Amino acid sequence: MNKDDGHEIKRELTVGEVAARSGVAVSTLHFYENKGLIRSNRSRGNQRRYPRGVLRRVAVIKVAQRTGIPLSEIQSALSVLPDDRPLTVEDWGKLSKSWRQQLDERIAKLTALRDQLTGCIGCGCLSMRDCPLRNPYDVLGTEGAGPRLIEPADGVSEPEPG
Repeated sequence: MNKDDGHEIKRELTVGEVAARSGVAVSTLHFYENKGLIRSNRSRGNQRRYPRGVLRRVAVIKVAQRTGIPLSEIQSALSVLPDDRPLTVEDWGKLSKSWRQQLDERIAKLTALRDQLTGCIGCGCLSMRDCPLRNPYDVLGTEGAGPRLIEPADGVSEPEPG
């Protein structure tokens, strides 16, 4: 323990202390540890003890999850950072820069989906009034299964309305 202004500051926190400070359930912390997102040490009594820096790491995980970044990508990004110290401003800058591009791409896809939601999605049903104009004779069916106008394949442009 360190002393700071007469208060003792623990170097390591119990799983309950981390849960209380981070607002994350104990079971979630165990899950994160199992997935390699965070790490703990074991006490002599085999209880988990987390370095204080885990609080910042958990905060970063939660922010990334809120933006829709899959845990596997979060784990991959965090795995290249040292886990023997708290994440720094520079670490956060690198992480957020890489995630920002993914978030921008996701926003663009969701915006396109929202804008096309009430129209034809190229499913091939030909039951909507707009479909014969957007997908005459089910030409999009030759490109593959599923709604072709929602997420066109790379390099394949959406057909022009007729």
